[in-house]
Amino acid sequence: MKKDIILAGVGGQGILTIATIIGDAAAAAGVNLKQAEVHGMSQRGGDVQSNLRLSNDVIYSDLIKQGSADMIISMEPMEALRYLPYLNDEGVVVTSSNVFKNIPNYPDGQALMGELEALSRVSMLPIEDLAKQNSMPKSANVVLLGMAAKYIEILSPEQLRESIKRVFASKGESVVEMNCQAFDLGLNSVK
Repeated sequence: MKKDIILAGVGGQGILTIATIIGDAAAAAGVNLKQAEVHGMSQRGGDVQSNLRLSNDVIYSDLIKQGSADMIISMEPMEALRYLPYLNDEGVVVTSSNVFKNIPNYPDGQALMGELEALSRVSMLPIEDLAKQNSMPKSANVVLLGMAAKYIEILSPEQLRESIKRVFASKGESVVEMNCQAFDLGLNSVK
């Protein structure tokens, strides 16, 4: 089995934390992993993107070619659309519906939502709003990971949850618990 995933978002949204959690889970499960990241102007709200390639077989390249990604996981709807050319015909998009207007000519929000809703396989929720409503505003990215967990397939939701515990362990039990709750919130919101 293999899974090619593009993670996308804006600097400061936690995309690289999602990549760290998935990478840790893959290492613990003995799944091969190759990763490539583009940080751009991430500290100024610029594009952040990561290619994650997971497989039970040998992986020769860390980059995902156009038309071959199995999944796009995006913290921002416009960033999800930016990487659609990389998605394969059966691929799924898991994205936040909360926009982050980081450029002056940001597209119309309704038009963006219309493009995303027209996709055959999309899971979209206002994750930032959900995280705030549940008193975990800094864990929106982990809510998104929970939404994506059932589609990742090569790693189980339980393997990802255990990885969350390891990745956040140094921050204390309350941070670990909050992120596990955020993950479960996302996981249970996808039908």
